Amino acid sequence: MKHLARTLRRQQTRAEQLLWSRLRNRQLEGCKFRRQQVIGPYIVDFLSVQPKLIIEVDGGQHAERVLQDAQRTEYLQRLGYQVVRCWNDQVLRDVEAVMESIWAALINSPLTLALSRRERELRGSTHRICGGAEHWKRR
Repeated sequence: MKHLARTLRRQQTRAEQLLWSRLRNRQLEGCKFRRQQVIGPYIVDFLSVQPKLIIEVDGGQHAERVLQDAQRTEYLQRLGYQVVRCWNDQVLRDVEAVMESIWAALINSPLTLALSRRERELRGSTHRICGGAEHWKRR
């Protein structure tokens, strides 16, 4: 499985490359994302361990795999992950809207909601949840 994940990292789609350029190096809320990570029997496209957020970029083949994708999402949610799905063409047409969706998922994650108002103020932002970098802003 790890070998396949490495291969997938080297053979990213254009949409995955574009999204990765926006997620890497803690650019979004200071969160560290990883590409093509093995979780149980699955390889997820992008993973932020804290908060437990998975981003899946789906190609056309997923339109025919609705049941399998639902089972996969259910499995990952049982492990405590929040799963955000987007389509390849969505990323390529409007990456800013996709980033806003991911950002919204981050700020509404259980980790963020668990922080007291005072803790958020001490962190210097009501939205920064992973520490480090400034939160993502539309360019």
